[in-house]
Amino acid sequence: MMRFVVPILVILAVLVPLEEADAQLRRRRDRAIFGRSSGQRGAQERLTLQHGGRTRSYTLHVPERVRQENAPVPLVIMLHGGGGNADNAESMSGFSPKADREGFIVAYPDGTGGGRAPMFTWNAGHCCGYAMQNKVDDVGFIRALIDQVQRDHRIDPDRIYVTGMSNGGMMSHRVGIGLADRVAAIAPVVGAVFGDEASPRAPVSAIIINGMRDESVPYEGGKSGGLGARAWDGTPTRPAVEQGSFWASAGRCNPTPRESDGGGYTLWQYDCPSPVGVARYAITEGGHAWPGGRRGSRRGDDPGTVLDATDVIWDFFRAHPKR
Repeated sequence: MMRFVVPILVILAVLVPLEEADAQLRRRRDRAIFGRSSGQRGAQERLTLQHGGRTRSYTLHVPERVRQENAPVPLVIMLHGGGGNADNAESMSGFSPKADREGFIVAYPDGTGGGRAPMFTWNAGHCCGYAMQNKVDDVGFIRALIDQVQRDHRIDPDRIYVTGMSNGGMMSHRVGIGLADRVAAIAPVVGAVFGDEASPRAPVSAIIINGMRDESVPYEGGKSGGLGARAWDGTPTRPAVEQGSFWASAGRCNPTPRESDGGGYTLWQYDCPSPVGVARYAITEGGHAWPGGRRGSRRGDDPGTVLDATDVIWDFFRAHPKR
């Protein structure tokens, strides 16, 4: 069984006793949830599917207005950080109330884990934990999730988006590459690339957000201190700037971005052929957190208020359909 020894990158770990974690997992299984504490008004379901010999799970939030209007809508997939889960990703990001206001469906998938507690990771290649060690096919899982949601709901195929934090941000890159035929845009938050990624087969828009004081995924790249010995394979991350240049190159954008000072953050925007867009934010005092959201754990970094990542990401997604 994998042990987490306060892994800094796994910032979204649910810090509760094991018995309480078991109870939380049981409460989350096979139920529909209405009007939860994070402020959402739509209906939620806990759903499962079979992929790669595993039963995979996710929470699906469908706003009431979406159910009533029955028109094609966007799908946003929000990936939790290492050591987190669907509930954690939802409360930290606030995407459900955003979906209620804007009229899109949001899915919160669970990664996989070897223990009893609902503390999961994603196989982002060089990170993290159980999913990486067991070479779990998470890209295939996300494809299967998209297929299932499309069978059950009217999803606009040109407006499927993926975002995530930390290990989930790394996984967003991996999904964007592996599912470039399905995904219109990605939004990695405090994530990273490792420099050995394959080129996507089609352009994918990307908005990237990093904190310049992030000690878990260093802004300038390198190895993270404080990780559990088995949480990743030791491959250093690349500097944050390379996330932008990677997607700009894939999208055939001008390699020299336009720079602007937002007061507390710097924004770089690449000029790309329509409808592709690539933008990168660096939050000057930002740490390892979801900007404008809630702490991922009691020991997590302060999210700050300089930027609301959920608002910024949705505005970018809305402006960048697949075609």
